[in-house]
Amino acid sequence: MSLFDPASLNLDSAVARIGVALGIGLLVGLERERRKGEGAKRGPAGLRTFALASLAGAIASIVGGETMLALITAGIIGLTAIAYYRSSSDDPGLTSEVALVLTALLGGLAIQRPGLAAGVAVALTVLLAARTKLHDFVRSVLTEDEVRDGLIFASATLVVLPLLPDRPVGPYDAFNPRAVWIIVILVMAIGAAGHMAIRLLGAQAGLPIAGLASGFVSSTATIGAMGARATKTPALLGPAVAGGVLSTVATVGQMAVVLAAVSIPVLKAMLLPLIGGGMAAVAYGAIFTIKSARETSDAELKPGRAFSPPAALLLAAVLSGVLLLSAALQDTFGELGLVIGAAVAGLADTHAPAVAIAAVAASGKIDAAAAAVPILVAMSANTLSKAVVAWMSGGPSYALRLIPGLLAVIAAVWAGAFGAYLLK
Repeated sequence: MSLFDPASLNLDSAVARIGVALGIGLLVGLERERRKGEGAKRGPAGLRTFALASLAGAIASIVGGETMLALITAGIIGLTAIAYYRSSSDDPGLTSEVALVLTALLGGLAIQRPGLAAGVAVALTVLLAARTKLHDFVRSVLTEDEVRDGLIFASATLVVLPLLPDRPVGPYDAFNPRAVWIIVILVMAIGAAGHMAIRLLGAQAGLPIAGLASGFVSSTATIGAMGARATKTPALLGPAVAGGVLSTVATVGQMAVVLAAVSIPVLKAMLLPLIGGGMAAVAYGAIFTIKSARETSDAELKPGRAFSPPAALLLAAVLSGVLLLSAALQDTFGELGLVIGAAVAGLADTHAPAVAIAAVAASGKIDAAAAAVPILVAMSANTLSKAVVAWMSGGPSYALRLIPGLLAVIAAVWAGAFGAYLLK
């Protein structure tokens, strides 16, 4: 079945789409004309050639549909090959030749879907115009390790993830392979974000900012990624600790958002605890950020790996163990109350039990003040998990600096809850 029916075009639409095709050829041709050069070594295709190729594709689509477009494209490929082999240019690249063939196809596409064709043409022209910057970026900015890490991340995301089942498996049906692998991807992505922030802003500013931003994805994963960074480059211990602690600011912010979405009374009951925890996290993180900003080290300027795949796998293993422990406790004790359930669930995640408890309060089964206690327990259990992850990923040096910050945050949360109780 043909993608294009010539009978469906009236004169006005045909002229407009041919105009789009001509514009595509002129747009790409303008860029190529600047690269064509002069004299005997000039390139074989310039402004006029690209405009004619795009028009040829458009007319072929109108006259004979896909079959004629295929024939015209094959002819352009043949002529392009002859011109390439007869060229005296020392440049062995095929950029202009491939662009010419693509322009002819875009001319044909302009008759069927002019908007899409124009958008692709703009993207093609930008790509052609950015030749020098792209080459410099790949050759001078990216390191071999960064390219390798990019390939690993692409394989983990685009190859491995789609193959994993998205259902509970294993003892107590505690493991979801896809969910666990997403944690691995998150850790690698967070590590890469921190690496890019270091390259752009420097380690002193980059890691704390990356930690704060990445905390909205997963504070636990951020703490693990920062620990791996501190282990690989001890000179970045201070900024890594700042990034890990500041990730809990995002945790507090997310908690406020999800509680507001489920139950405003519960949010009001948790408002002082959340404010206290957020202020403590900002203060502790600021201490390490300011301290590290006053320090300099040659090690921080050396490009390295964007992330550590073994560290990501280790973190996934730790979280899988937490999930298994949670499932075993639930199976053993059953329904002993919201507090025990929140503590168990909080080992793996703090937002899920908070939403569940807020939903119970919204249904009227418990009041908002009573809902605050199990949420606080869940946050405390999650703090314990973060401490374990910090020790596993970053070792004693990292953990002994980060854990006091985590304890200060959870202490401020409970102090805020006590203050709210006294204000009643």
